[in-house]
Amino acid sequence: MAPRVSKCSIYRPILVGNTARPLGDRKNPASDHTHEWTVCVKGVKDEDISHFVKKVVFKLHDTYPNPSRSIEAPPFEVTETGWGEFELQVKIFFVSEASEKPVALFHRLKLHPFGPEEVERASKNGGEVSSWQYDEVVFHEPTEALYELMTRKGNAVLPLERSPDNVFSQRSEQEELDRLETALAKVDAETKKYKDKILAMEKKTNSSTAASSSA
Repeated sequence: MAPRVSKCSIYRPILVGNTARPLGDRKNPASDHTHEWTVCVKGVKDEDISHFVKKVVFKLHDTYPNPSRSIEAPPFEVTETGWGEFELQVKIFFVSEASEKPVALFHRLKLHPFGPEEVERASKNGGEVSSWQYDEVVFHEPTEALYELMTRKGNAVLPLERSPDNVFSQRSEQEELDRLETALAKVDAETKKYKDKILAMEKKTNSSTAASSSA
């Protein structure tokens, strides 16, 4: 068993998602496929992740030929055409130094814009839509070999600000925390309001019961 670094965790941010655009004039009249799409796993700001990711297996819909696509070198992506949205399984395998089991994630393939803002954005980008989810690969008590490798390569720090090419940043994380805090405060206020209402109703019921007993 490979020696490990105790009481230590190493994490790296990754993005899992897809881009898609209508085929338009490229559409094959004999096919019902309407879009070309690319699903991929990559680092934030397109940083190289091959020093800890060995391969990625994308499990497409069973109607595709060879639905399990194994990509063993960057870019870890699959490009296809189709007409429907579906959920893909994305299985990430790590380099031998990690001595870790693969991790399975899921992504809903997105082909169409949703809502006025996305429709407007797609119209400005030639009909292209995108859907990305932020995740983190965490190695708890990594092997000494992986620890040495990870501390020499890569970056775990998100960019401070958003950019057109990257919506994930320290700023967006803080905004998400602020939204959660606001939502929790609203829930607490609503809970207190209903508790006070219930207590008032109980008090009124008890008063009515006491008056009836006296009579």
